[in-house]
Amino acid sequence: MRLRELLETDELGLLLLVGSDAGDEVLDRAIGSVPTIDLADPGRFLTGGELVLTGLAWWRGDGDAEPFVRVLAGAGVTALAAGEVEHRLVPHDLVRACRRYGLPLVAVPPETSFAAITERVLHRLHRRDVGTLAAVVERHRRLLADRAAPDSVLELLRHSLGLDVRVLSATGRQIAGAQPPPHPRTGAALAARYLAARRAGEPSPHRVEVGGRRYSLVPVRDGAGAAGGEAAELGDWTVVVEADVSGWPASDLELLDRVVELLADARSAHERSKAALRDLARRSLDLVRSDVPAGEIPVRLRSTAQSVVSGVGHWPRCQYVVADGVPARALRVLLEEALVEPAGPAAVSPQDIAATVDGDRAVLLVLMPEPAAGLDCAALQRRLAAALARWLGPREAVSVGVSSPVGDPGNARRALEEAHHALRVAREDPGRVAVRGPGDLTAHVLSLLPLIPAEARRAFAERHLGPLRDHDRRHRTELLATLEAFLDCDASWSRTAARLRLHVNSLRQRVSRIEEVTGTDLARLETRLDFLAALRAG
Repeated sequence: MRLRELLETDELGLLLLVGSDAGDEVLDRAIGSVPTIDLADPGRFLTGGELVLTGLAWWRGDGDAEPFVRVLAGAGVTALAAGEVEHRLVPHDLVRACRRYGLPLVAVPPETSFAAITERVLHRLHRRDVGTLAAVVERHRRLLADRAAPDSVLELLRHSLGLDVRVLSATGRQIAGAQPPPHPRTGAALAARYLAARRAGEPSPHRVEVGGRRYSLVPVRDGAGAAGGEAAELGDWTVVVEADVSGWPASDLELLDRVVELLADARSAHERSKAALRDLARRSLDLVRSDVPAGEIPVRLRSTAQSVVSGVGHWPRCQYVVADGVPARALRVLLEEALVEPAGPAAVSPQDIAATVDGDRAVLLVLMPEPAAGLDCAALQRRLAAALARWLGPREAVSVGVSSPVGDPGNARRALEEAHHALRVAREDPGRVAVRGPGDLTAHVLSLLPLIPAEARRAFAERHLGPLRDHDRRHRTELLATLEAFLDCDASWSRTAARLRLHVNSLRQRVSRIEEVTGTDLARLETRLDFLAALRAG
């Protein structure tokens, strides 16, 4: 165990009085044992490398400290830890003597017992007792049994080494490991330091300092043995150990290496799952854009989803997210990261996101769990802005369009179209990151109405709504009221039918009649926005 590790144990409250000016040379000193000594001449009990604990029962006044410290320094002890119970404060005589002989001096507060310090050190030193080949083999056997459970593997490592170990993504999101996860700023800083070391070609493990604490960062290679994968460095996983592993014994380093190998297997399984979901996104996008009749889309999409998303026996509610502005593959990964953040815009897991690349755009199909209301565009903008902060160049900007949630796969075309229109509205925003959803589309259209002369507004409304009013008057139908409800329910068949107390098939017949009377196609977003503007203008 290093002196640094003991000083960084917050619950002990230790304070380094002498040695801080010497920097790493002092802090990286190894502790071999922890004797408690209160004899004026402790020489015969010392062999070197000790952290000597003393209650200062031998100190009576100035001059007593010099011979005591001289013996400790001559024996090569690592440091002296003096309790403050006996004299309330560490005597200045002892501080002077330790400075004279270059011996690190640590103050132990009254509320910290020597037993707590000894237990902490011995817990770490216990690794030496289990460092035999047999013990290493047994630990590896247990790790193999937990091959599919990253958290179990990391918990075993924590139990064996007495350290918190985590796996972070390239944006600093915790994938597995000790709870609670690091503060978002700490996670982002660790990820940034890892990526800087990776780009500089530094050998692993990367030793960094964040927030005054030492960490070792180890990349988790993919199944092919190369860090990165399809999305390059943005897809990396990093093992974060809150310690400097450079001084670890060979048995512990071997254990860490084996853990990283097993995590690489877990990452490969994760990548295979993501590849299947990307195939779902690609196939659904091709199908929605094809000439397949709308009535066949539900069956084809439903079977596609069932083949990929385990446990889904029906087509779930989903939303499309379309984005551009930076390389599409990188943007796809960053959007996935922003969506699955614990404090993100919706309660979705990585398995709820099917993402693909369409030219220069990233397209995501987000499966929304019930009873989630849908993606919070403002929250997504905040998370994405934070994730993109260190990726965007000075002149780069990212625009994102989000559709309404749709529970019927027959509405997939409408949802994708809506997301693309929202993307166009987002591009008009001067900010570096802009996310716009269906509510922004309505607001955008309605904001233009006051700019149109009143006579032109009335003519526009009459052109779109006049045929429906005439039809309702002649045939005593309710096509105009049906249209209003349909638009107010975001073109959702089920919600509109429930509001009008109609069967869905009856609603479809009414909407078909509206399209026939007006000569329009309500599946098109432009058509629905025109009718919405006409209703507001009239």
